[in-house]
Amino acid sequence: MLDIKRIREKEQEVRDGLMKRGFDTAALDAVVDLDKKRRGILTQVEALKNQRNVVSKEIGNLKKQGKDTTAIQTEMRELGDKVAAFDQEVKTIDDELNAKMLSIPNLPHASLPVGADKFSNVVVRSHGKLREFSFKPKTHVELGDELGLFDFERATKMTGAGFPLYTGVGSLMQRALINFMLDIHVQEHGYTELWPPSVCNHASFYGTGQLPKMAEDMYGVPIDGMYLIPTAEVPVTNFYRDEIIAKPLPVYLTAYTPCFRREAGSAGKETRGLIRVHQFDKVEMVKFVDPEKSYAELETLVVNAEDILQRLDLPYRILMLCTGDISFSAAKCYDIELWAPGQNDWLEVSSCSNFEDFQARRANIRYRDANGKVRFIHTLNGSGVALPRLVVAILENNQQPDGSVIIPDALVPYMRGLKKIEKTVVSKQ
Repeated sequence: MLDIKRIREKEQEVRDGLMKRGFDTAALDAVVDLDKKRRGILTQVEALKNQRNVVSKEIGNLKKQGKDTTAIQTEMRELGDKVAAFDQEVKTIDDELNAKMLSIPNLPHASLPVGADKFSNVVVRSHGKLREFSFKPKTHVELGDELGLFDFERATKMTGAGFPLYTGVGSLMQRALINFMLDIHVQEHGYTELWPPSVCNHASFYGTGQLPKMAEDMYGVPIDGMYLIPTAEVPVTNFYRDEIIAKPLPVYLTAYTPCFRREAGSAGKETRGLIRVHQFDKVEMVKFVDPEKSYAELETLVVNAEDILQRLDLPYRILMLCTGDISFSAAKCYDIELWAPGQNDWLEVSSCSNFEDFQARRANIRYRDANGKVRFIHTLNGSGVALPRLVVAILENNQQPDGSVIIPDALVPYMRGLKKIEKTVVSKQ
């Protein structure tokens, strides 16, 4: 949520930022009008309360003099009724103002390229050479079928399209990648591991900005009014909701969770295999940092995600997202994309974002600065990384002419020493 003082004092700057995002500023207009109306009423209420205080003293003096105060007390009761009516009007305005404020996205950082969509994103760096093959590379769907790594047909029978079923070595690879990533982030990058719930309440989703905007993309649990999480960002960021962080900054947290997304707006997009699924696994990194250091922390967050991909020896590139492509809550975001030769395309595997104090205001997460003043923290998060497309990239980049797949060296200790996935390890059921 934006700071109302910032809107008041720098309205044009806020308006310009929202326009760069392509956001309709009607909600901002409503906020400005409601805020002016609210402050006008509060000025009247303050004047009435001051009048009531003065008259109350006058009534006391009149009573001491034995004079009749009936008329003036009647007048004060009427004044009290006016104050009560104004208070109710302010409450109504506050509810409407809060709803409008929740609908306004964060402002883009000045360093972002201005553009309407992903075609204005900028590649800031890349790593590794694209693999050259002496044969036509297969897709992960073909490889997975031949090596017995997935069973999409049975998954569809169990649940429906978009819910993958890993089998045999495919299941082992999932566990291996999760443990590999968590070990690196905890033991070498300085994160503390959490194992959070996979279901969160409305307040948690409002805190991180998924609600109210993203409700249609989430899976609800109608009995208790909760949602399955689309990312560990939700529970982990809300770890400090409604608190003043007592620990020294920065605080780094990481967690593995299953993630659930309906992808309501993705009709017509790639749905075969693991490219776009409704349930997937992901390791998430979340930072709570001093506002003055948050952009330096964003760069190290990206490096933490890169480290995973470099150890797995996968070619990737990093994009700075333009103003029209960043998420609702982000002020600045980098996407990391892996090259998938079977798809002949780049696949997003991580988004690393600085939300500044946008989420902290919504979730009421604060800290004490060097002078002891309570301020809103800056929050950051990034995938470290998401598994489905990581698996796609590992399989498609490391496939061999005979249809086998070489396991990256860094992952071998987590794969019970298995160095190659071959058709001979397939167990048909």
